[in-house]
Amino acid sequence: MSLFLTVFWSIVGYLCGSLPWGYWIGKYLYKVDIRTKGSGNIGATNVFRVLGPIPGIITFLLDVVKGALPITFVKYIHGTNTTQSALLIIGLVTIFGSKFSIFLKGKGGKAVNCSFGVILAVMPKEAIITFLLWSVVFISTGYVSMASMIAAISLPLLLWLSQKGILLIITGLVICILIMIAHRENIVRLFQGKENRFCIWKK
Repeated sequence: MSLFLTVFWSIVGYLCGSLPWGYWIGKYLYKVDIRTKGSGNIGATNVFRVLGPIPGIITFLLDVVKGALPITFVKYIHGTNTTQSALLIIGLVTIFGSKFSIFLKGKGGKAVNCSFGVILAVMPKEAIITFLLWSVVFISTGYVSMASMIAAISLPLLLWLSQKGILLIITGLVICILIMIAHRENIVRLFQGKENRFCIWKK
């Protein structure tokens, strides 16, 4: 794939990743600025807590799709002309869009679900394994943040253990670092015992 096409699809990926579905669902369907409620995050977890399960699930699905869509389009349109390095660049730029949305003046969510969409499109086997690990941690602890961070840490380790190429391992490491940085406040609350469990564990 040429440099021009890589840049073009990276821009498409950034714009797609920037789509703040949680914020838009809250603002236009419920007349609520989700950034002023709950944790203040625009992601599916906060939408679920503040607005309910249906908008929360819809936000989750849309955030996953926005991560997977640019790469899926590139693979479908360009086929064998697509290089792994181009896909990884487009994927990372898409995740950056979710974290630094142009529609929210450079602010965004934690980009976990968008990252999952990117991983699902590039390396579906690893995506399924990390999702299963996320599910086990979440179900056993009730902490979405802990589940997300452990899944993120597992990604580069999984890629390294399965002897994937260095580009995939570096990409997994970058995604891991981004997610860990996004959860820095959650890490502090976890150590302080102040992190909120997901609502289904509340009595």
